[in-house]
Amino acid sequence: MRKALRGMLALAVLTGTVGVGGATAGTAAAATEPDIKARILSIPGMSFVEEKPYEGYRYLVLNYEQPVDHRNPAKGTFKQRFTLLNKSTDRPTVFFTSGYNVNTNPSRSEPTRIVDGNQVSMEYRFFTPSRPQPADWSKLDIWQAASDQHRLYQALKPVYNKNWLATGGSKGGMTATYYRRFYPDDMNGTVAYVAPNDVNNTEDSAYDRFFANVGDQACRKQLNSVQREALVRRDEIVGRYQKWADENGKTFKVVGSADKAYENVVMDLVWAYWQYHLQSDCATSVPATNASTDDLYKFIDTISGFDGYTDQGLERFTPYYYQAGTELGAPSFKTPHLKGLLRYPGIYSPRNYVSRDIPMKFRHNAMADIDRWVRNDSERMLFVYGQNDPWSGEPFQLGRNAEKRDDYRFYAPGANHGANISQLVADERAKATAEVLEWAGVTPATVKKDESKAKPLAPYDAKLDRSIVERQQSLRP
Repeated sequence: MRKALRGMLALAVLTGTVGVGGATAGTAAAATEPDIKARILSIPGMSFVEEKPYEGYRYLVLNYEQPVDHRNPAKGTFKQRFTLLNKSTDRPTVFFTSGYNVNTNPSRSEPTRIVDGNQVSMEYRFFTPSRPQPADWSKLDIWQAASDQHRLYQALKPVYNKNWLATGGSKGGMTATYYRRFYPDDMNGTVAYVAPNDVNNTEDSAYDRFFANVGDQACRKQLNSVQREALVRRDEIVGRYQKWADENGKTFKVVGSADKAYENVVMDLVWAYWQYHLQSDCATSVPATNASTDDLYKFIDTISGFDGYTDQGLERFTPYYYQAGTELGAPSFKTPHLKGLLRYPGIYSPRNYVSRDIPMKFRHNAMADIDRWVRNDSERMLFVYGQNDPWSGEPFQLGRNAEKRDDYRFYAPGANHGANISQLVADERAKATAEVLEWAGVTPATVKKDESKAKPLAPYDAKLDRSIVERQQSLRP
């Protein structure tokens, strides 16, 4: 479940691109307006971290002072890190978050490429260094995080006064949706990629149905067999795992032992495979059950990652596990093929990945409220899922009259947790692209006449639009 839970972080960066006219147009526009760095730093609460050059853009890493508690600003402040990819203030702006740490190298989300716009990328509160000191964990919730986005948007809107879109992948897609629920008038549209919707944290049969049907039967059978074999040989492999941990300064205080950590790692195996790999990889990448222990060890590490359940691997993502155990929920699934081999019932849950000195209490109404709003009241929302991504097992539901409210949900055929608009079938790809352009207020005349001609306004840039997908545990989207 941790690669499930941890996999939520999978899309730390979604991709996008530069606009019509390319770098030259952006450079020319920038030359005719006041210095953007000076304009941003004149906003109260802003501070400069660094600037990194990128042709056609200004790329700034900044901090913005935020209240620890938006309901009671007198309780203190903290510095929240964000980045600004500035093309021109006369272009639309995309507000991106991964829901985790912010990437501090220039990159574009897919909507940013589609609309040829600016991009503001914000680090989620409590991910270091954007963590209040001392940390009052009760102030880490989806409303406080949405209020962070709202406040930064309000600060930047006078500078970037064209249309704004919110986006993010995985936990970032969830974050973009929650932001829209609490502040529905800030954004002109929202594009949420591979965003799970765990309305009822105690009912996860959708994941059992997913794993019973994903891919083909031969691949499912082979993955289950290898997962079982990993537990049959657990004593030998745990010995290697402990030796690796000792040699690399890794410890297991939070989960309890290398053996407990290993059980989590193995539980991640099938979920993580489908999250990051394709059906077409199965025949060549999944070892046979009679493979050597060396090959089995390498496969487990490649797919699940032995570092993830060490104290050091867990610490970076403590804010996510805290939220999964207090509001977001976490996936669970049945594993009858592992009967008799699991030693620690209940260990595969967020509470076991957060230090016990941090109190956690689950709020059962948080996701139900979001779900009701998306079904009944949302407007101009686009959800994109991968057909073979486990996180698609519990997607957002759009309710009746969705298209009248400009709400859409599409699935990329055969795609995993990296699914995006470009992977959709042709008519859905054109529709999604046309909607994003319309919401951003930059629809070309040719697209107004013929939606099928919709395509990104900016050409592909191999560095800027590279999709960065970090290997994560299953419990993390």
